[in-house]
Amino acid sequence: MGTIRRLLAFLRPYRRGLIGSLALAWAAMGMTVLIPWLVGESVNAINDEHRDQLLPLALVILGAGLLRVVLTVFRRLIAGKVSLGVEYDLRQRFYTHLQELELGFFDGQQTGQLMSRATVDLQAIRFFLGYGLIWITQSALTILFAAAVMIALNPILAVLALLPMPFLIATATRYSRRNRPAQQEIQQRVAELTAGAEESVSGIRIVKAFARERHMLERFKGSVDRVFQQSMISNRLNSFYTPLMGFLPNIGLAIVLLVGGRQVANGSLQVGEFTAFYAYLVMLTGPVRALGMSLSMAQRAVASGNRFFEILDRKPVMSSPPDARELPEGGGRVAVENVTLRYDGARASLSDVSLEVEPGRTVALVGPTGSGKTSLVALLARLYDPSEGRILVDGVDVRDVDLHSLRSQIAFVADDSFLFSDTVAGNIAYANPGARPEEIELAARRAQAHEFISELSDGYETIVGERGLTLSGGQRQRVAIARALLAAPRILILDDATSSVDASTEAKLKLGLQEAMEGRTTFIVAHRLSTVSLADEIVVMDEGRVVDRGGHEELLERCPLYAEIAEKGLQDAVYLQRDLEGREELARL
Repeated sequence: MGTIRRLLAFLRPYRRGLIGSLALAWAAMGMTVLIPWLVGESVNAINDEHRDQLLPLALVILGAGLLRVVLTVFRRLIAGKVSLGVEYDLRQRFYTHLQELELGFFDGQQTGQLMSRATVDLQAIRFFLGYGLIWITQSALTILFAAAVMIALNPILAVLALLPMPFLIATATRYSRRNRPAQQEIQQRVAELTAGAEESVSGIRIVKAFARERHMLERFKGSVDRVFQQSMISNRLNSFYTPLMGFLPNIGLAIVLLVGGRQVANGSLQVGEFTAFYAYLVMLTGPVRALGMSLSMAQRAVASGNRFFEILDRKPVMSSPPDARELPEGGGRVAVENVTLRYDGARASLSDVSLEVEPGRTVALVGPTGSGKTSLVALLARLYDPSEGRILVDGVDVRDVDLHSLRSQIAFVADDSFLFSDTVAGNIAYANPGARPEEIELAARRAQAHEFISELSDGYETIVGERGLTLSGGQRQRVAIARALLAAPRILILDDATSSVDASTEAKLKLGLQEAMEGRTTFIVAHRLSTVSLADEIVVMDEGRVVDRGGHEELLERCPLYAEIAEKGLQDAVYLQRDLEGREELARL
C-alpha cells in the first residue's frame, strides 16, 4: 500500500482533472445502471397492455445511451490528459534525479536497466494512474449501485444472486497477492533483456570484429527465454483466476433463473422486474472482468513503482551544500591535501596524496596503469569526493562550492572521447552553446580539426552518429579537444588526450594546445614523452601515491620509475605511427 500511496501523490497536480474524470465516469455508470430498469419497465408496460408508454420509454433508453456515450468520450479525453500529464511529470522527475546523482552511481548501473525503468516501468505506472484507477472505481461503484437496485427490486432474490460475491472478492484478493511478485519479476527480467540489447547494439563493432554474432544471439535468446518463462508463471495464474472470476457471477445468474423464474410463474414477481433483475446480473459480468483487469494493472504498477522508486530513493551523496558559494575569482591554483580515495570500500586508488599547483602551470601526471592519475584529476571537478583529505581550487574546498560553478571552470578531454548525436558544431559548442560560428571554427583550428571537418559532407553541420562513431578515433579526440578549448576553462585536464592521433597531427596539435594552455592551469595525464614535454613539471605516480616530481632531466637521474617509463616510451615511439594508422583504419570499418 505504501507504493500505491506514493504513486497517487503524482496525481495531486491533476486533482481537478481526476475529479472531473471520476464524476463523468460515475455519471456514465449511472446511465448504465438506469437502462436495465427502463427495460424492465418497458416489459411491464407490454404485459400490462400500456403500450402508449413504450415510445417514451424507448426514447428515454435511447437518450440514456447517447448521454452515456457523450459522458464516456469526455471522460476519456480528460483521463487521457491526466495520464499524459502524469507521464510527463514522471519522466521529468526521473531524468532530473538521474542528473543529480553522482558519477559513482552510474559506475555500478547498466544503461539498459535505467532505460527500462524510464520506459517500460513508467508506462505501467502511467496507465494505472491515468486509466486503471478510474476503472477500478467505476467497476466497484457499478457493482455497488447495481446491487443496491437489485435489493430494492427484490431483497431475497438479490441476496441469493449476490451470494457468490464474497467468494469473488476472496478470489480476486488471492490472485492479486500471488500475481504481484510474478509481475515484479517480469519487470526485472524485461529490464535485463533491455540492458542486454542495449549493450549488444552499443558494442556492435566489437561483436562483428570478433564474429561473435551467434554468441550474442544465444545470450539474447537466454534473456528472452527468462522473460518468457516468468511471463508464463503470470499467464498461468491469469489463465486460472480470470475465468474463475468470470464464472462465479454465473452461479448467481443460475439462482436468479431458477428462483426468479418460479416467482414469475406463481405471480409473486413481475416479468419486467425479472427482466431488469436478469439484465443487472448480466451487466455485472463486465465490471467484474474490468475489476480483474484493473487489479492486474495495479499489480504491474506496484511492481514498476517499486523499481522506479529504487532510483528516486537513491539520495545523491554528492551535491552542493545549502550555503554553497560561487567559485571565487582566481587563476586556477590547485591544492591536494592528504587525499585518499576508495571506490565503494575497495582498496585505495589514492593514498595520502598531496600536491600544489600554482595558477597557469602545466603539470604532467605519469605512471603505470592503475597508479591513480585519472582518479586524481577526477577529484578536481568533484566527480568523486575523497574518502580522506580535501581538494582546494583557488583556496576553497571544492565541497563548499556550487557544483555548477566549479565544473563550468574545468574542462575535460578524455582518451575515450564521447560525442553526442549532433552536428560537429553542436558538439564543439556543447559547453558554450552561445558561441559564434567563428569562435567554433577557431577552437577547431587550434585542435587541428578544421581541415577534416571542412571535408565532411556538410562541414560543421554534419551530424555525427551515436557516440560520434561515424568519425575516427583521432577525429573524435580532436573535436573533444576543440570542445574543451571553446569552454575557456580555468583548469584544463587532458587525460591521454592525444592517444588517438598520429605523430604529425600531434605535433601540430601541440602548437594549439600550448596556445590554449597559456595562462591556464593544465593537468596532462600522459603516456607519451612528446606530450609530457608540454608540461612545466612532471609528477610521477605509482600505486596511488606521488613518488617524485620535477623536470624531465632531473627525474631521469633520480627516479628509476620515470627512467623506466621514459625508456619504454622511446621504444614504443618506433611503432606508434604504424599502430595509430591501423587503429584509424579499424575505426572506419
